[in-house]
Amino acid sequence: MASTKYADRSIPKISLHDFSARIDEITAQLIHAAETDGFFGLVNHGISLPEIENMFATSESFFSLPDETKATVPFTHLNSGWEKNAQIRPSTGQPDRKESYQMQFGSNMDGCWLPESTIPGFKDTSLEFMRKAQAVSEKLMVCFARGLGFEDDYFIKAHDISRKESQTVLRLLHYFEVDKTVPVPEGYYRAGAHVDWDFVTLLFQRAGQSGLEICPGREVSTGFGIGDLWTKVEPAPGEIVCNIGDLLMSWSDDRFKSTFHRVKTPMDVEKDYFGPRYSMAFFNQPCTDAVIQGPGKKYPAVTGKEFTQAAMNRNFAALKEKKAQLEEVKSSAEAAIAA
Repeated sequence: MASTKYADRSIPKISLHDFSARIDEITAQLIHAAETDGFFGLVNHGISLPEIENMFATSESFFSLPDETKATVPFTHLNSGWEKNAQIRPSTGQPDRKESYQMQFGSNMDGCWLPESTIPGFKDTSLEFMRKAQAVSEKLMVCFARGLGFEDDYFIKAHDISRKESQTVLRLLHYFEVDKTVPVPEGYYRAGAHVDWDFVTLLFQRAGQSGLEICPGREVSTGFGIGDLWTKVEPAPGEIVCNIGDLLMSWSDDRFKSTFHRVKTPMDVEKDYFGPRYSMAFFNQPCTDAVIQGPGKKYPAVTGKEFTQAAMNRNFAALKEKKAQLEEVKSSAEAAIAA
């Protein structure tokens, strides 16, 4: 695998303490972070460390189940359910080495919850945590609305989790332990470089389980170019790491930056984390019928459903191109050996 170039920089840390009294200050900090790195850390956000750790324990209880049990709630086209080694990134052409379980608030979860007897309290605990994450997200939405000149509740109404059209997701993630005693296989990726399609992502990480890296520099929400200068984002207890998604980048007429990021494949036994890695990503996604268009109308107005479909189409096109490149490299290598 090619070596990575790193930049020694840090992402902004933003406190939501005393939000109502400090909203102008917080808005200025968020807008600056959105316009530059596209990533920022939240502290004093209102979700306690014990609450986060309890949700991580709940997540582990799910992933510790046998695969045949988890397979009874398989991933669906409605973006809910369990999948394993299934997500392939255009940047790599290979599946991420992880499993995930995606949960939503409404009817998209019909048939995707395990029976209460399998993990008692799992559904209630998860939904309670999701509501807490939504409350944090709505504070960010007010600030972003102000920064773009919209009414305070503009984005909140577009992400109304009480409606059946809601698409917001909490994804529980489990990256598999990597055996540090043998070379990492070629093409093994914990999570290949990618951008998120959503409005803004709230990522919960466990201290000591490192691997997240970011690469700022993307200029338009419709582009796929990745730079070559990465920055490590170390997890801190209780901190929420947030990133701008393609949706908000488009909704801001590309003023805010949706940044490439990845979970590094561990290579260095002295520095990298090889153990099992757990994280939780809360993806704020608009209702399917929400109208998406920036204040400057750089892009045509589309619905939340149409935006997601267009993002998926670009992803599949990029993936097809990557696979063609890999096949070309393979064919060239085989031809060289035959010669």
